[in-house]
Amino acid sequence: MSEISEFEARITAALERIGRAVAVAEKGQVAAPTQVDGDDAQTEKLEALEKELAEEREANARLEARVKAIQRRQEIHVAGLEGEVEKLRSQLMDHDTALQKLREMNGKLRDVNIALRTANADGLADPSLINTSLQTELDALKTSREADTTEMNAILTDLRDMVARAEDLGEDDEQTPVEEV
Repeated sequence: MSEISEFEARITAALERIGRAVAVAEKGQVAAPTQVDGDDAQTEKLEALEKELAEEREANARLEARVKAIQRRQEIHVAGLEGEVEKLRSQLMDHDTALQKLREMNGKLRDVNIALRTANADGLADPSLINTSLQTELDALKTSREADTTEMNAILTDLRDMVARAEDLGEDDEQTPVEEV
């Protein structure tokens, strides 16, 4: 943002110089009909001012182009950040869903294990209770694996984005010539 402020200050200064040059040129044009055509000093001064005006216009155009380029890059960057925020929200929702499933499965597993321990303590071995316990434990393991997979996918997505950004930065450095004004 400081570059934009600097560019604006430079453009304003250039426009002021242009305005002064135009005012001087207009004074020279008004006075020219009453003077002798052979006044070389006035002509040279006018040509110098016109040349300076043209240079300032070129500098102004370059600065405006740079400001527009910076604004485009900033808009692209903001759009990228908005996309990243949306992706992170989606990942957060996926993580939350997986965590809720995992908590639910762990609660069921605790309940079944308590029932199994109680049955064993009472000396009542119940094969269906053992089967339910094993099935619940298997479901909990599957849910845990799904949560781990969701987390790994999020990490891989982040890594891919970081690599893509690093490659984009490398390409921008190679393609963008630095222009001094």
